[in-house]
Amino acid sequence: MTGSVHDIAIVGGGIVGLATARSVLRADPRRRVAVLEKEADVARHQSGHNSGVVHSGIYYRPGSLKARLCSTGRRSILAFAREHDIAFEVTGKLIVATRPDELDELASLEARGRDHGLAVRRLSPAEVAAHEPHVACIAALHVAETAIVDFGEIARKLRDEVLELGGEVRTSTSVVRIEAAGGTHRLDTTGEDVESHVLVNCAGLQADLVARATGVDPPARILPFRGEYMALRPTAAPLVRGLVYPVPDPALPFLGVHLTRGIDGSVHAGPNAVLALAREGYRWRDVAPAELWDALGSPALRHLAARNVAAGANEVLRSLFRRRFVADLQRLVPELRRSDLTRSTAGVRAQAVLPDGSLVDDFLIVERPSELHVINAPSPAATSSLAIGEELARRIGR
Repeated sequence: MTGSVHDIAIVGGGIVGLATARSVLRADPRRRVAVLEKEADVARHQSGHNSGVVHSGIYYRPGSLKARLCSTGRRSILAFAREHDIAFEVTGKLIVATRPDELDELASLEARGRDHGLAVRRLSPAEVAAHEPHVACIAALHVAETAIVDFGEIARKLRDEVLELGGEVRTSTSVVRIEAAGGTHRLDTTGEDVESHVLVNCAGLQADLVARATGVDPPARILPFRGEYMALRPTAAPLVRGLVYPVPDPALPFLGVHLTRGIDGSVHAGPNAVLALAREGYRWRDVAPAELWDALGSPALRHLAARNVAAGANEVLRSLFRRRFVADLQRLVPELRRSDLTRSTAGVRAQAVLPDGSLVDDFLIVERPSELHVINAPSPAATSSLAIGEELARRIGR
């Protein structure tokens, strides 16, 4: 094979792959680094289809990679935005309890927030009204550190920095074959082929497939979950000033629908979480039969579905029937009506699932000589991206 020779090839031009390239080049500008992205531009998937929330880290288990990298990443992503004049706002957020049976979990979150060093404060309904006059609750937790930003803009600025530092970002470049031999990786692509000494897999929704192409048997497989959002019409947007989240059910894998005012002033509601019918299935009509058949035949999905039958059915119904979606939102903001909502964007979350159906609860990085595979990097990966990039660059340099 002929092609260009690099020290490091990074598969995936999302925010994590770009942050990794930036970290490597900042540490040693002499390194030859290429980022390979199959889409026509960077940040076309999870990095550009998310809520825009810079997370505080309150939900994550102390000592986990998520907790550590989210805390560091939150500070660094806001510093990056400030340095590059990218609009952001530290809004704080409310986690609201609407039923007595949620108060214990709210107290657990308060304790965890304090363990993480966050500025958390328990609020009464009257105090909540000062922040969000239209929210109904019996108690709430205010988390001061939460912010909002456009992660797509962050990713594009990272791309620019990688190029300025002498790296390459090749878009419209799919990796079709990888051969690893003698400490060298040969990557056949739809553009110019690449040879590299180190391979870093930041392929998101395709991460387990890229790992398998190198001969790695990852401990978990990726299942794609589509998160659908509704947008509040301009007449209803004043009902929400900032970020309003329900108390999460610890027995369920996702946070539940919430209300988020974006950096552009719009208010989005969601997301739900339904199995996508393709790895990049942003709509119900996006179906990839081979990918769907592969997912349906996996023990991971069968066991996951068996564990979450009722919750899964509710997510599908909420996707198909707007009144179910609105009913969940009305627990938070009773004044909302179906007519206040319109269909908006959707994202697809790359969730790593173990063969027994349990979700991988932390970032999962698989290492072997001259290879790093980021197998699981769902939320808060965008928040944590600069810290993940530093972590991967450190591991490359060992």
